[in-house]
Amino acid sequence: MPDPAAAVTTLLRAWRHGDQAAFERLTPLVYDELRRRARRYLRGERPNHTLRPTALVHEAYLRLVNLDQVDWHDRTHFFALAARQMRRILVDSARARRYQKRGGGAISVTFTEALAVSRSNPDLVALDDALELLTQQDERKGRVVEMRFFGGLTNEEIATVLGISTDTVTRDWQMAKLWLRRELRKETRVSAASEPRERSGAWGPRERACKGVRGANSPGE
Repeated sequence: MPDPAAAVTTLLRAWRHGDQAAFERLTPLVYDELRRRARRYLRGERPNHTLRPTALVHEAYLRLVNLDQVDWHDRTHFFALAARQMRRILVDSARARRYQKRGGGAISVTFTEALAVSRSNPDLVALDDALELLTQQDERKGRVVEMRFFGGLTNEEIATVLGISTDTVTRDWQMAKLWLRRELRKETRVSAASEPRERSGAWGPRERACKGVRGANSPGE
């Protein structure tokens, strides 16, 4: 029985050289795997969310096949690039919802080994911002997170893409998680500190005094 991974690699290379029939045979081989990964990304989202796994896969696949001048290496390389496209789609969707609802319904994330989505953790936009900062400081660790979190690639697959050992991938993943958690906690503290005190009703002595003066000087009182 032919190795599916080897078949994908062969078809990718044939497609790269202009074989359209290879592209048509490639699609069913990678589509189910992309859909499975998409379901993982969207786990925990609210039931009426408009970005369904099938829609995410379709958009990601369209972006992948329309990439210009990509030197497809193998199946792992394909899914590494798929991780990047899915990241962009998910973050764009999260930013749009944040803009429309001022923070409501954001995709939230957590760094469990299963990479599950949690509603009690920092949202996807905050994660993407932190990941961009990490990538500026250490590009390899940023790519490890992108492929592991958004692409669901194994340590062995990531090691192949980056040309490093699996032990190095494991260390990078653990260190990146710690760095991102610290950065996200920092962002949470900054956001909390910037919230107006009036919203929570936590008036300090000065605010209460000023409020009293304004009330005493208000017309009709």
